[in-house]
Amino acid sequence: MECISVFDMLKIGVGPSSSHTLGPWRAAERWIQELKNSGKFDNVKKITVDLYGSLSLTGKGHATDYAVMLGLSGANPETIPTESIDVVIASIKNTNTLMFNNEIPLTFHPETDIVFNRKFLPFHSNGIKFSATINDRKTSSTFYSIGGGFVVKEERKNSKKNKEIFNNTFPYPIALGTELLEYCKTLNLPISSVVLENEKSIRPMETIDFELQRIWSTMLECMYIGCHTEGNLPGGLNVRRRAYDMHQNLKGNLPYETPQEWLESIRLTEVKFRQILKWVSCFALSVNEVNASLGRVVTAPTNGSAGVIPAVLMYYMVIENHDADFEHIKKFLLVAGEIGSIFKKGATISAAMGGCQAEIGVSSAMAAGALCELLGGSPEQVLVAAEIAMEHHLGMTCDPIGGLVQIPCIERNAMGAIKAINAAELALDTDPENVKVPLDKVVQTMWETAKDMNSKYKETSEGGLAVGVNMADC
Repeated sequence: MECISVFDMLKIGVGPSSSHTLGPWRAAERWIQELKNSGKFDNVKKITVDLYGSLSLTGKGHATDYAVMLGLSGANPETIPTESIDVVIASIKNTNTLMFNNEIPLTFHPETDIVFNRKFLPFHSNGIKFSATINDRKTSSTFYSIGGGFVVKEERKNSKKNKEIFNNTFPYPIALGTELLEYCKTLNLPISSVVLENEKSIRPMETIDFELQRIWSTMLECMYIGCHTEGNLPGGLNVRRRAYDMHQNLKGNLPYETPQEWLESIRLTEVKFRQILKWVSCFALSVNEVNASLGRVVTAPTNGSAGVIPAVLMYYMVIENHDADFEHIKKFLLVAGEIGSIFKKGATISAAMGGCQAEIGVSSAMAAGALCELLGGSPEQVLVAAEIAMEHHLGMTCDPIGGLVQIPCIERNAMGAIKAINAAELALDTDPENVKVPLDKVVQTMWETAKDMNSKYKETSEGGLAVGVNMADC
């Protein structure tokens, strides 16, 4: 069992997909480091990339080829100015030259040197192989993007090390909901405090606060950008951004100039009951419209589901508690991260392995549990909230039209956020002693459902809406 930090579950990166964009990007970085560690990097004369399975089938729509080129160029997904992405890609395509790790110019033809293989590799649906010609000999390394920006190799050379870190570093190792509740009971602490103790065992408190603030600031800025950007999304579906129009109709004459002032202005606004759902939907849509246009988002736990958690956290801050501050934000993110890690350990957060239940379902469960704690729920009720949210996403397929993270992905974030709020409210009125389906059981059921699901409904664009709707008609 690996050690999974909150910062593993909540990563800053570039859209539109954590598994198909951020994962391949990080895999390219890891391969470069492998070459450097072995002393081979300086002798590389030629590089090629092979994409397999879901990375191939929906790679164009998910900008996997862009991510690979950016990663090979040495760009950092957390810091690259998103407006420069098209410039970098255009330069590579126009000159057929890639500056390998921003150090070595190599001849590179994207159309032929990135190969989209339809076949699936046995280990995971998202396989990517990097090959280099060194001294007239070819060497290769294969990685797998397993969801949420996580990247592994099949041999899992570090699995023993990870297990030792998990058992020896975290004072309260958690794989199951029952284990988490036992720690809460023994220590007489809420879930957020138990998770914080684990985080403090691997990094100082000031770092935890700094990184959580950075995550929240990225989420807030993402919502702000999405609510203030109009037009159509890229990719060919001609999907019109809706967050802009919704926001214009909701905000009235709010005075603000920055994302933080925007937040404070909304909090001071008297929101009518029927507007609450519209605001939540607006927040969720805004994030995933930014994500769909290669903007910067936070995986929560994936890019495709990045809108649920910030939308629900904004709901708490602008509807439930106008006095909410960073301490509330911190608790929310700590609880959400831990619930997400339980799903990752017991099932999957990869749509290519489990369908959309692994993305929107997990994000809704994360947000529901986190909101429940902030609303005064007990640790038992927090897990009830997470279970309710996931239970009503079981079996959800991943069938993006055109392989783009747009239809039905963007709307699903709004629906996932609404379900999370509803689940938290239901949990608060639930006696955990009467619960028939514990969280661990729904995690197990989700994984069994994922294994039973037909592969064409697992982010391949070979089933469902992806074949039922003609792109030419969009």
